Amino acid sequence: MAFYIRDKLTTVQGNQSFLSFTLLAAALPWGGCTARPCLSAGSVSVSLLSSSLGSVTATETQRNETEVRLMYKQWLVENGKNYINGLGEKERRFKIFSDNLKFIDEHNSVPNRSYEVGLTRFADLTKEEFRGMYLGSKIEMSRGSVVGERYLYKEGDDLPDHVDWREKGAVGPVKNQGYCSSGWAFSAIGAVESINQITTGELLSLSVQELIAATDISTMDVMENKNTRVGTIDGYEDVPRGDEMSLKKAVSHQPVSAAISHQPVSAAIYADGAAFRHYKGGVFNVACGIGMTQAVIVVGYGSSQGKDYWIIRNSWGINWGEGGYMKLQRNVKDPLGKCGLTMMPSYPTKLAV
Repeated sequence: MAFYIRDKLTTVQGNQSFLSFTLLAAALPWGGCTARPCLSAGSVSVSLLSSSLGSVTATETQRNETEVRLMYKQWLVENGKNYINGLGEKERRFKIFSDNLKFIDEHNSVPNRSYEVGLTRFADLTKEEFRGMYLGSKIEMSRGSVVGERYLYKEGDDLPDHVDWREKGAVGPVKNQGYCSSGWAFSAIGAVESINQITTGELLSLSVQELIAATDISTMDVMENKNTRVGTIDGYEDVPRGDEMSLKKAVSHQPVSAAISHQPVSAAIYADGAAFRHYKGGVFNVACGIGMTQAVIVVGYGSSQGKDYWIIRNSWGINWGEGGYMKLQRNVKDPLGKCGLTMMPSYPTKLAV
């Protein structure tokens, strides 16, 4: 999945340095944004906010309108919603909110689910609006020229049972892509931030907007101020397709020398299903939708009550999932992984500090 940027420093006109980024995808599938900035919140705290509306528990009786309107009012405040078109738009959104709440209640009323859904920031959107505002076009199945065989799983490989790069300080705060189908940029930048932290010990926050602005050209020159520290990579490699064990090996691998270090892995997934949109916690083990429309970062894996899962970081803010993260079912029968996770995973490489 050619999400990454390859860079090199060149010196021109004396001592002035430029950082040249080459986009490894000739035609990025999402196309970026045109009408408005893609970043509504460049960085937000990863602290998990407690919310009375975050998790809607099962209910045996249908909610009355008074209760639903009270929940709607609270949800509007908690999510900072203020509709421009006034009362008419507010009422239209209330109807959509009510329909989504009904789906949530019906889902959570089924016993023994491995995950739960709730009122996320998307509770006032129809599925069509959500797809248009937050998801990109379906990602074409293209792969880079370099497939990293170093993480091809081999019989006898001893991999740890649990890995979480957040615990190692290699994952930045959850970000919010705003009203824009720019998940690819957040996935790519997040992976680059992590590989630089693993290599240098310093977690930098890199510009997503800069990468988005470069989507219409194959290369760009960005002037580098000599006093400004930037994150760099030397290239990227694809994880062998359709191989959960190879993905596990890539995610789990610890830095072994200054020349080789690996990190969270970028991947594309299906993400347009209703349950995915309203996910609030637990191990997600159902269909995610049709078509690869969102990019995420795989930051670890583990098991809970006999259920294996991947830890993925999304870019929909902290009011989705478990503070912006999802536990996605691992070790599934489908060779392409749950939600197509193993179809196009890749990771940046960095050979030196």
